[in-house]
Amino acid sequence: MKPTIEILIQPTGELQIEALGFKGQSCEAATKALEQALGVTKAKVKKPEYHQRQTTKPKLHLNR
Repeated sequence: MKPTIEILIQPTGELQIEALGFKGQSCEAATKALEQALGVTKAKVKKPEYHQRQTTKPKLHLNR
């Protein structure tokens, strides 16, 4: 799944920001600016994906 951020607006005006397809703490970095721009955070729910390791491709550095 491609990482996506959904902003849900309830009929009461309450906002919910959902980070989908992220692993580890990358979701917090991706939503931080939105949280700051939209106001006070009432609660955060960490999904099971939050506790998964983020996989990165190994980088090969050649020193010449």
